[in-house]
Amino acid sequence: MWFSGSAICMRPRFAFDTVGRRTVEMMDVYNLAFEWTDTNRHWLLEVPIRIVAYILVVLIARFVLHRMIDRAATGRSRRDTTDQPSGKRPPLLRGLRDRAPTNARTAERRQQRAQTIASVLKSTVSIVLLVWVALGILNVLGVNIAPFIASAGVVGLAIGFGAQNLVRDFVTGVFMLLEDQYGVGDNVDLGDAVGEVESVGLRVTTVRDIDGTLWYVRNGEIARVGNMSQDYAVARIEVPVALSADVGRAETVAVEAAQDAIDDPKIAAKVIGEPEMLGVQELLADRVTLRITVKTRPNAQWSVQRRLRREILRAFDEHGIDLPYPAGRLPAAVASGE
Repeated sequence: MWFSGSAICMRPRFAFDTVGRRTVEMMDVYNLAFEWTDTNRHWLLEVPIRIVAYILVVLIARFVLHRMIDRAATGRSRRDTTDQPSGKRPPLLRGLRDRAPTNARTAERRQQRAQTIASVLKSTVSIVLLVWVALGILNVLGVNIAPFIASAGVVGLAIGFGAQNLVRDFVTGVFMLLEDQYGVGDNVDLGDAVGEVESVGLRVTTVRDIDGTLWYVRNGEIARVGNMSQDYAVARIEVPVALSADVGRAETVAVEAAQDAIDDPKIAAKVIGEPEMLGVQELLADRVTLRITVKTRPNAQWSVQRRLRREILRAFDEHGIDLPYPAGRLPAAVASGE
């Protein structure tokens, strides 16, 4: 009985010793972890938190700036879900040059122009924020970023020399968009390429000429731009008459024929002015050339020219005004119908 009682009395003491040892072991582990954490607190806590903070700031800034650029490019609020272009100029273009008249086509053109500029701005914002967060993370990791900045300057200078044509194309394209020199659908003269603009990019402009050939013109190579589709156009008609013809009567008949032609509803919608007889444009040994001009809407000058030439030739034939060509060729030239 005594042995059993002693065994029973020793059990609590044994349990106490076990718990004590475990407690001491746990304290040792805790002290070791505390010391290790305190020693490496900079890498375990401060560095990750600062890196995450940099990334969050960049993501938030990128989201806010992109939303602001999109809002400035579209001019629509979050409540407006329509995708149709409005007649108002986007806020992004209100301080920029715009010479095109307001209509459905120019509204779409302005929207395209604003979206292109917005795309450039968003790309620039993303690149700047990416460089900033990369340099910030390297600085947090304890890397000396001064050599990187110096190297970036040297590399940028080398790339600028090596890709100067690409940079020139890009910069020229940006200024063309800002100045609204031309847009999609305009008839332009770019030097070697003359035709209708099909696309306007930051590096290349594509032009479709009258033969259907598609020309790819680098923006940096465009030295001059002749836009035949802005504001208005002028239909210029030059009519030759024989030296024996009455010039005054020929001028009167030509103006009357031109006036009758533009009274046609099909032509009247394209004309915004009255025919103006400028008089004798050229005097040669075999003919006299008369010039007439009519102000028209953009891109309508060529169709108006063709119609007026036909009507003037027909009026000359009816009034017996001689042309400097062999007899018998005039009826064939004006016999075509409407």
